[in-house]
Amino acid sequence: MRYILPIILATALSAQQVEIRGTYADPKAFWAAGARLDDYAINAIFVHSGSITPALIERAKAEGAAVYAEFATLNGKGYVEQHPEAWPIDERGERAPAATWFLGACPTEPGFKAHRLRQLEQLLDSREVAGVWMDYFHWHAQFEEPEPILPETCFSDTCLRAFAAAAGLTIPAGSTAEKAKWILSRHERAWRDWRVDVLGAWAREFRDVMRRKKPGALLGVYHCPWTDEEYDGARRRTLGLDLEALAGVVDVFSPMVYHGRMGRPPEWVGEYVEWISSRLSAPVKIWPIVQAHGEPTPISAGEFERVMRLGTSGRASGIMMFTFGSVAGDPAKLASLKRLYRDWAGMR
Repeated sequence: MRYILPIILATALSAQQVEIRGTYADPKAFWAAGARLDDYAINAIFVHSGSITPALIERAKAEGAAVYAEFATLNGKGYVEQHPEAWPIDERGERAPAATWFLGACPTEPGFKAHRLRQLEQLLDSREVAGVWMDYFHWHAQFEEPEPILPETCFSDTCLRAFAAAAGLTIPAGSTAEKAKWILSRHERAWRDWRVDVLGAWAREFRDVMRRKKPGALLGVYHCPWTDEEYDGARRRTLGLDLEALAGVVDVFSPMVYHGRMGRPPEWVGEYVEWISSRLSAPVKIWPIVQAHGEPTPISAGEFERVMRLGTSGRASGIMMFTFGSVAGDPAKLASLKRLYRDWAGMR
């Protein structure tokens, strides 16, 4: 059963506290309309790493905005089809099917990890980004649904060997399904803790690469916006996300509070931001990403403005929306964005 937080009255931050007034996605639709980032008090744009060009960075800088790269960390689509050894394996010993539109990769498969680290280094060597945000940073599952898809993974040979070594166990011989049953029935706590440690190792390696290649750049994470108790603790138990463990590695948390996509009321955005604000200690920053995109249900301009304000509650010091194109294509949403950001920046 879903854990429901008490309703909290969320109040938007003062202008001095809204450090980052951001957008998510390529700003080409915004620029095509003749608009400028600085006219809207936008000082940060978050863009998929593959869409970042020197021209985009140059123009954003000229208009007073830093560029941050969204990095599809554990998204296996496009890789596992060509490298089946990286396909996540479920508790039946079978390839896990895609969870709606998402297909993860096995986090312990060495070829996949080397591939992603090379991509990160190439990005940092070729683009002047202000930070990198790990996206799809969880074991194979799908949380961006009213009813999430939460399979048991990964029981690949590399995962089984790595878990046995880390836990000091000898896994009995048998089929993959039999090994998975033995682990989940006898050593589930160690299994869940190990899976958290695997993601922690990914985050630390990303941090180390960034410190070496781009000192001063921020490491952020887009993540599942569930409390510790929701879905029987599935954020940690199934996705492998331990907020306290990650807080010692990343600089910024960006909870993906997509209320419409996840079948929640707008008020939930403020409730979650208040919750994570009380859960995490400084100096970790909180910059939520809220929903502007009108699928699966329409998001009105008024609702968009409301979740923007709720997203700057608690101790959040930044905000962005999914997606910038959804705002740029809607004059009413664009007017709301301009009014909010100029006000939060102290512009009149």
